[in-house]
Amino acid sequence: MKALLLCAGKGTRLRPFTFTRPKHLLPIVGKPLIKHIIDGLKAAGIKDIIILIGYLDKLIKEYLGDGSEFGVNIEFVNQDDPKGTAQAVGLAEEIIGSEPFFMQYGDVLISADVYISIIKKFEKKKPHSILSVYSVEDPSKYGVIAKENDKVKKIIEKPDPGSAPTNLANAGVYIFSHDIFNAIKRTKLSKRNEYEITDSIQMLIDDDFEIIDFEINSIWKDIGVPWDLLEANELLLPNWPLENRGIIENNVTIKDPVGIGEGTVIRSGSYIDGPVLIGKNCDIGPNCYLRSNTVLGDKVRVGNACEIKASLVMSNSKIPHLSYIGDSIIGRNVNLGAGTITANLKFTKGSVKAYIKDKRVDSRRKKLGAIIGDNSQSGIGVTFMPGVIIGVNCVIGPNMNIWEDIPNDTLILPKEETIKKDWTFKN
Repeated sequence: MKALLLCAGKGTRLRPFTFTRPKHLLPIVGKPLIKHIIDGLKAAGIKDIIILIGYLDKLIKEYLGDGSEFGVNIEFVNQDDPKGTAQAVGLAEEIIGSEPFFMQYGDVLISADVYISIIKKFEKKKPHSILSVYSVEDPSKYGVIAKENDKVKKIIEKPDPGSAPTNLANAGVYIFSHDIFNAIKRTKLSKRNEYEITDSIQMLIDDDFEIIDFEINSIWKDIGVPWDLLEANELLLPNWPLENRGIIENNVTIKDPVGIGEGTVIRSGSYIDGPVLIGKNCDIGPNCYLRSNTVLGDKVRVGNACEIKASLVMSNSKIPHLSYIGDSIIGRNVNLGAGTITANLKFTKGSVKAYIKDKRVDSRRKKLGAIIGDNSQSGIGVTFMPGVIIGVNCVIGPNMNIWEDIPNDTLILPKEETIKKDWTFKN
């Protein structure tokens, strides 16, 4: 069986991080999302993988090559003029051939056992196709299914609150037989002006093809907004294989599970409360406090007396002395000034909201700090308010409180006034 991964999207809701790379290369517990998918497919015995690419395709090609480094065979198909998921799948018809094939959205994270289980069910039941589902609290945000026993009878896109027939959301993982291509050719443009694969599937259902569901009961996460990266780390870290390959000085306290990469130095007085993952060639401390669900990329510098809590700090970034980073996502090559504070809790209570594509979005997180894009830097004493998003290549001057989002390539400086008066000291 071959696999098809859809990796052509721009990932605009994941900006600022997708300004500089496709979302499929964003790191989760230290490796790109697409590597998690490939590892899962390989574990299930699938080694022939077709990847549909478009946005910043060169970066995906450079990372994956022909797949030999990862023990698989990779071929690429370009979606130069994206017009939806059905069009995307249709572009791969010739290279896929006539056999059933596995298909997954490239921004969906699932655990390795799901790949094995869904293929086993397909081989045992021998349906026309399988559509995976995941039980969600709010089905109005997703496409959900109506079903009888295992058979899918209808796909309903974002039903009105309270009207969903089930809480089983389309999880973006499928096994299709070749007839899906005939349905794709008959699929019409949707209201979003796209050719939707769910419309193609509904055609097969209406034509009495047997489409069954597979309910995912382990890890499933749609990586759609920046804080999804934090939640993905929280899901995977507790059971992730972690080991220490670094150098640990005297008087360091480590509460497992903690992973430390080669060449990393943990300096005296530091306290690490796992689960925590630290990349290669990092310099941590002295006297740092790394709290649970923190992931540091390679070549990260954390200075004296810093605290980092439940955050993702990507490679080559610097968190200098006397700083607090909480529930935050820090991009690559970010250089913060001493005394940086990321506020992560609203004093007015309630969940933190952030602007995604100019729309205020509820993160549904009680705590969310700063979201800082690649290559940005700040001066000393800067405080970031909860949920602010800083673009790429930004420079923020010292002693500032950042209340609003800052767009890419922006220099922002404080405006100060100095008052001088005559003064005579009196006893």
